[in-house]
Amino acid sequence: MAGRDATVHRRGRVHEHHAPGWLPAGSRADVVRDPGGDVPSPTCLVRLLLERDGEVFCVPREDGATRLDLPTRVVGALDPQVVADALAREVVGHGARPELLGYVRNVVTTPDAGYPWPAPLAHFTVWAVRGVPAVAGTWVPVHDLRERHWWPLVGTV
Repeated sequence: MAGRDATVHRRGRVHEHHAPGWLPAGSRADVVRDPGGDVPSPTCLVRLLLERDGEVFCVPREDGATRLDLPTRVVGALDPQVVADALAREVVGHGARPELLGYVRNVVTTPDAGYPWPAPLAHFTVWAVRGVPAVAGTWVPVHDLRERHWWPLVGTV
């Protein structure tokens, strides 16, 4: 997409969150760009990215928070590709073909009691899809979402 710099186009780690407040002490979160790559394991969440003119399509978070975020589903014991496909069908209709864009990889060597994900690694994937949303939501300027963990994957739109 026009407007992205070379850093965002390359594969591999594009950002590292050092000691992020949302993870236990001593942890980090890597943001990895891997368009069309292999789905990492374990994958905990899939997020769906629809872009339009510097905006991304967002919906209310399912955790009850008032913030908007990318459409998201928990993977659980299912195949992440199957979950991404189902989410894409729900959001943009049949024929949608989500492609892995990248992921946030939590690296947690010492989980605490409040950390709900697998350790030492947990992945939160972002899948790009084209189409027109068939569900209610809001187009949000991507720069308004800088605090999202996944933002470095698309943050230079």
